[in-house]
Amino acid sequence: MAENGEEKLIAVARHIAKTLGHTDTMTDDILQIFSNFDNRFREKLTDDQPLERTLKSLHRQISRHLSAQHPIWSDSAESAAFLDSVDQLLAVIHEWNPMANDKSVSASLDKADDLLQQAMFRLQDEFTTLMQRASESVDLTRHQNGGTNLGDYYESEEEEVDDDDDDSGEIPIAHPVTDYGILIEALPAGIISDLHEIAKRMVAAGYEKECSHAYSVSRREFLEESLSRLGLQKLSMDQVQKMQWNELEDEIEKWVKAVNVALRILFPSERRLCDRVFFGFNSVSDLSFMEVSRGSTIQLLNFADAVAISSRAPERLFKVLDVYEALRDLMPEFELMFSDQYCVLLRNEALTIWRRLGEAIRGIFMELENLIRRDPAKTPVPGGGLHPITRYVMNYIRAACRSRITLEQVFEEIVVPSASAVDYRDGDDRALSSSSLAVQMAWIMELLESNLEAKSKIYKDSALLAVFMMNNERYIVQKVKDSELGLLLGDDWIRKHAAKVKQYHVNYHRSSWSKVSGVLKIDNNAMSPTGASRSLKEKLKLFNSYFEEICKTQSTWIIFDEQLKEELRISVARALSPAYRNFIGRLQSNNDSSRHTERHIKLSVEDLEARISELFQGSSGSGGGRK
Repeated sequence: MAENGEEKLIAVARHIAKTLGHTDTMTDDILQIFSNFDNRFREKLTDDQPLERTLKSLHRQISRHLSAQHPIWSDSAESAAFLDSVDQLLAVIHEWNPMANDKSVSASLDKADDLLQQAMFRLQDEFTTLMQRASESVDLTRHQNGGTNLGDYYESEEEEVDDDDDDSGEIPIAHPVTDYGILIEALPAGIISDLHEIAKRMVAAGYEKECSHAYSVSRREFLEESLSRLGLQKLSMDQVQKMQWNELEDEIEKWVKAVNVALRILFPSERRLCDRVFFGFNSVSDLSFMEVSRGSTIQLLNFADAVAISSRAPERLFKVLDVYEALRDLMPEFELMFSDQYCVLLRNEALTIWRRLGEAIRGIFMELENLIRRDPAKTPVPGGGLHPITRYVMNYIRAACRSRITLEQVFEEIVVPSASAVDYRDGDDRALSSSSLAVQMAWIMELLESNLEAKSKIYKDSALLAVFMMNNERYIVQKVKDSELGLLLGDDWIRKHAAKVKQYHVNYHRSSWSKVSGVLKIDNNAMSPTGASRSLKEKLKLFNSYFEEICKTQSTWIIFDEQLKEELRISVARALSPAYRNFIGRLQSNNDSSRHTERHIKLSVEDLEARISELFQGSSGSGGGRK
């Protein structure tokens, strides 16, 4: 480097001489004066081509490396010598650039640039070779967290497929784990150091894009193959939308696993590697990370977007919730990993798709509303049992409310001034208003009840209508009480609808048993014994007819809830048994009829209660059981 300093001093002397000299003779005189200070400079100052001579020397050195048929970095001494020659060339160009207006200097600098370009191309090749060589040798099965074996994360069938592939040239894969607190040591430390040294020279020479490209091509393949090993297919949005639902369910499960591994392990590891290779060059590091991760990120986001805009059939809710929750929980990682100028568009796209998934969930609930409205009131449920629409809707929203916190977030108005203001993790730590979701659920309940009331009008028997509504309303109340729905709808709602069940109970009694009970009423007006006996016998005959008809009919009716069934039987028995006992006693006490009493009394009080206990047994295949 001392020689370079000497060359620079000579160059400055020449520049001064040319600046001060008004003629060539004056310039020569000034150079002669400078040379008299030190005889060592005499020959060099009178040499008109010092830059050309330096470049020739560097050309010989660099050309020797460029012509090598083997990787330069296979020999540490050779690579160090090559980097030293490149450093000298960069220094010469930098030193002589201020004098580029001089024609001879400009011509020499053009040659220097050509030589530098050749050197950069070779460095780029060496950079790529190092990346490939490192990928072939690195062991990705053990990492920073005490040598955890990451291969255990994969499904056994995936491991069997992997065993069939013995291609030693295969790109190594990051073996995912359930423990996300790890970083993959993707390349050995020595290789990273060599890559950094090459990157420094290429950035200094203005070839940062070429260096970034060489880096990103290799690492991009690594990420894509890693996602493939997780079972994630490269599917277009159109392919996702056309998939059968059972196939899409499987793909969503794989996607949830893959997106968590990508955002929590693979991308942070790639970010760290970028920062180490391009240490000191933040912009290049950011650009390289974007180029590496963009394809995989778009693949992951496109899948989520396809799910968001696909069919909004109610049965898809739960898997769409899985996708929504996965993106929501990973938004902090998106904020952290994709916050620079190159990646911010990817972060914004993730936020947009997350919100679009929320819209899809709200759309699915709208479709559920339409399904309830469209369910026809054509065929009555046998025996007044539980209608399928009641069971479907209540089990559906009961299952949905297991994700109550998520649904609260979905149904809240998502209006924020900026992406940074979004609270992605709306868990139990955040006090959420339940009003929006509660209103939604109450509205679905109202639609369901209106639909059931329309269906009840099919029944011609008012008692059976009451049983039908009692069954369905009871089922609704029980499902609400036993789930998160109770928290949403509140105690007042439950009390109001429990009162409806009681009212249907009253309606049933009035429709079924009021006429029967009326027969047992005894007229206390003055009447001859013979007339009273005849009246009692006729009433008893009429009672037996009514009672037998009701029992025969209602034995096939259904009360799905055992407790309600027992309550109804007890209430009927309490209404009839005392009146019947009193009626029979009055009949037996009548002297005129005592000889023929037993012939007219077909049922004892015990027999009557036994017949009442046979009510609501249902018929085979009538359905209506509780589930």
